[in-house]
Order: sequence, then C-alpha cells, then structure tokens
Amino acid sequence: MSSELYADGIGEITITGTIVRIDLMSLSATERDANNNPKPVFRQRIVMPVDAFANAVDLMQKALGGLVEAGAVRRIGDMSAAAAADIQAHAPASNASPNFN
Repeated sequence: MSSELYADGIGEITITGTIVRIDLMSLSATERDANNNPKPVFRQRIVMPVDAFANAVDLMQKALGGLVEAGAVRRIGDMSAAAAADIQAHAPASNASPNFN
C-alpha cells in the first residue's frame, strides 16, 4: 500500500555528520501570522545519508531543468531585472511560500 504526502515546501535542512534531515512543511489552514498569512507548520521529516541527498539534489536539478526548458517555470536570474520586478510587484502576498522565491 502506498501513501502520498503533500507539502508546500521545505522548512529546514539539517546535516549532522553523515545524515541529512529534511523537514517538510505545509501552510496551516487555521493558524495565521501577524499579517494574516497562513503559518508554515511541520508535516513530516525525510532522513537520508548524505550521498543519497546529493543524488536527490542532482535528480531535482535535472527535473527543474526540464521544467524550465518546457516553459513551466522561469528562473528569476534568467529574466531581465524589469520583468523580475514586475512579477514580484504583482505576486499575491498571501499563500506565498518562502521556499520558492
């Protein structure tokens, strides 16, 4: 039996010796910060050896490259300064994850 877990992003990555801990977070449906934005809350932790983490990062970079090539996402550094400023100015403030800025 397989299960899935949704996460809005990574809250923290901690490296202790040869072990990497990745804390997954989601935006709370009930808790709000001072600006009335949903608070990020811990959901689950991934624990892996550093070599597996390095392989995972490489795989994610390849996946990101495919998304950029397909036009599904744009890297801020690849856009002109004016276009990046325009996107930031029009981006909604609520529900924005700090992990994807």
